[in-house]
Amino acid sequence: MENLQIEKNIEKAKEALNLAEAVLITAGAGMGVDSGLPDFRGKEGFWRAYPYAKKLGLSFQELANPKWFKADPYLAWAFYGHRLNLYRNTQPHKGFYLLRDFVRKKGDNYFIFTSNVDGQFQKACFDQNKIVEIHGSIHYLQCIKPCSNDIWSADSIDIEVDMENFRAKDPLPKCVNCGDIARPNILMFGDWSWISDRTESQEFRLNLWLNRNEDKNIVIIEIGAGEAIPTVRWFGERIAKEYNGTLIRINPRDYTVPSNIKAIPIALGGLEAIKKLLE
Repeated sequence: MENLQIEKNIEKAKEALNLAEAVLITAGAGMGVDSGLPDFRGKEGFWRAYPYAKKLGLSFQELANPKWFKADPYLAWAFYGHRLNLYRNTQPHKGFYLLRDFVRKKGDNYFIFTSNVDGQFQKACFDQNKIVEIHGSIHYLQCIKPCSNDIWSADSIDIEVDMENFRAKDPLPKCVNCGDIARPNILMFGDWSWISDRTESQEFRLNLWLNRNEDKNIVIIEIGAGEAIPTVRWFGERIAKEYNGTLIRINPRDYTVPSNIKAIPIALGGLEAIKKLLE
């Protein structure tokens, strides 16, 4: 997309945001890149972030699989423990706060729908009751079996990882009920054991919000949601179509938009685009 077209689209998006009565923020992995988080784009991108996975010949999809918590829990918790520590130590970039200030000006009439499991929106002081984490959250745990539907906070656990050998050190997190290994309450690949109750409660609140705003002018701000796992993109497109809303798609690569909805593509990274729209 040429710079002139990007600037024109930014002006269109500004007009849409000015008229917005309800704001739906949708976000994929690209939202965290400007905070310094890896987006695992492609096998080589994942291997740059996790060289030991390259040594094992494992892609992100192969390693992000619940089978490792049974087959090799020290490997599984090396991966998820490192990510948990990374997300805990990462501060949300300025774009999060620009969005937060913007929705405040709109009377806090917003909701967030994200595939990210990092908890960055909560850390940026968005209302946790206005967030859907469609793939769960690394900050919550469940039993690997699972022995019950219990989901509990990971705040009390501390995972130390031997990065040279890519092994978590004892003690590994345990189920609070049966004492077996615990795992993050995240939807992984090939995952039939994920407990979705927490996410379903979040979706219930989102649907109530959508119903309350069905006659309002809804604007969807989508940031960094790629085509590889298109959950977030499809959701935003569906809402734009069903509620006659406007989708603003921010993505430096996957910025194409459908022709059957009101949509404005902005071919920039998340933070750069948010600054141009909201500063």
